[in-house]
Amino acid sequence: MNVLLITLLVSACIVVSLAGLAIAFGGPAEPRPMDSISAPFKAVDYSGLPDLQRYRARDGSALAYRTYVPGEHGHKGSVVLVHGSSASSQSMHVMASGFAAAGYVAYALDVRGHGESGTRGRIDYVGQLEDDLEDFVRVVAPPQPVTLAGFSSGGGFVLRVAGSPVRALFSGYLLLSPFISQDARSQRPNSGGWVSVGLPRYIALGVLNAAGVRAFNALPVTRFALDEASKAQLTASYSFPLAQNFRPQQDYRANIRNTADVPLSVLAGENDEAFHADRFAEVFRSAGRDVPVVLIPGLGHIALTLDPVAVKAAVNAVESMTASAPVAREAG
Repeated sequence: MNVLLITLLVSACIVVSLAGLAIAFGGPAEPRPMDSISAPFKAVDYSGLPDLQRYRARDGSALAYRTYVPGEHGHKGSVVLVHGSSASSQSMHVMASGFAAAGYVAYALDVRGHGESGTRGRIDYVGQLEDDLEDFVRVVAPPQPVTLAGFSSGGGFVLRVAGSPVRALFSGYLLLSPFISQDARSQRPNSGGWVSVGLPRYIALGVLNAAGVRAFNALPVTRFALDEASKAQLTASYSFPLAQNFRPQQDYRANIRNTADVPLSVLAGENDEAFHADRFAEVFRSAGRDVPVVLIPGLGHIALTLDPVAVKAAVNAVESMTASAPVAREAG
């Protein structure tokens, strides 16, 4: 009996020691800056960028967003835009302006943990981003029909919402070059060099969180390929809760299957350097759902949010989805 007890104690000490080492030293490396991600935004004209507004989330936080009012074409409904990893509402300026010009009220969010919404790189718990989105719809009341659109990691989060219990909040879902999963065939290694994942720390924190231990959740588990100038403006790293929440569910196939009752479309550039865009259709089909996938010739990852052809394709996708879509339910 004493031998068994000693063996168990030694084993427990080894496990705790390994977890401690993983947490302390298993964080993400600093990736080399990726110019193809940051450089295109330097040519954008932000002179018409709307001022930030704020809505009150259920925890009392004031979260930021921008509103783009449509022109003379009337109101066709609204589009809520979710930016990509490390970014903010400003990165969706060109896309949001395009939707407004086409007659939609467009909203660009600073997702919690980014921009002016909370502490950069951190959220309190997995699921808080869905709560924030539900609060946004409840407080702001976007005009119907309302589409949720997201780019890159934001597109992955939009997929998460589309397969979640709150999917009836929106009339349609548009995924712009979405992150699906590190295990999906659409994934390039490290998203083409954009992200560095501290896998030992990530795994250790996952185990601890499953056991209810969240004391180390503020530590970074991912870092992004930003240059020094960009780090001051953007979000350079994610904590475990944010990395787990700003993406699809871990079982991405089940996540896709759970979108069966909502309109959903995918748009990407043929030359996307973060993902294998030509495999998106197969990824969805293999999970049990055929979705419209439009690939724009000659465009890379960031260009999908900036190029006029891509913006027009995004508008067309939303028009197609909402033409026969049911009115979304109100948040309550």
